[in-house]
Amino acid sequence: MYQDKVVWITGASSGIGEALAYEFARQGARLVLSARRADALEAVRKQCANPQQHLVLPLDMSDSAAVPAAVQQVLATLGRIDVLINNAGISQRSLVQDTALEVDRRIMEVDFFGPVALTKAVLPHLLAQRSGQLVAVSSVVGVVATPYRSAYAAAKHAIIGFYDALRAEVFAAGIGVSVILPGYVRSNVSLSALTGDGSAHVSVSACCSAVCRPLYWRG
Repeated sequence: MYQDKVVWITGASSGIGEALAYEFARQGARLVLSARRADALEAVRKQCANPQQHLVLPLDMSDSAAVPAAVQQVLATLGRIDVLINNAGISQRSLVQDTALEVDRRIMEVDFFGPVALTKAVLPHLLAQRSGQLVAVSSVVGVVATPYRSAYAAAKHAIIGFYDALRAEVFAAGIGVSVILPGYVRSNVSLSALTGDGSAHVSVSACCSAVCRPLYWRG
């Protein structure tokens, strides 16, 4: 069903985003692979089926000002966008009392405002073509918060609320809106999780090395 569809995946350099890239490519999609590291994205592109038809587009989700130009580059290169998967994000490993406010803001910028900015930039194109799918990867923490992840949980709660409202707004225009809520997934997300002072956690915690659990979704 994704043959020749243009699927844009953020956070595509590792983890869930990387796995999605391989599966969508296997199904014949043309991919836009975004994350901060161009070299890691290029490595993923080369491992995808039909690597020559995929676009590597580095993008920092905390830089909302760069989003409109990125969208225009995708449209100029591939002509359309059929699916946007907002998967990029950053996690947290710190108590509320130990977390600087600027760290809370950083997490919200990457995990909430970044996806919102990209969604708003892509939405006019989807409305014009009266088709498309918008996807946000939240977390079960977006429903049931856990210790050491206060800002992360807040951002994941927020993205669910934003996308639930958007789904109702664009349903009649033929645009689908989905929120995915993964459980614990084996990935490197804990390595770059922010501690209270903003430094990287650089440790794989038990929850991040657990066996993958089922995904839940809304929409």
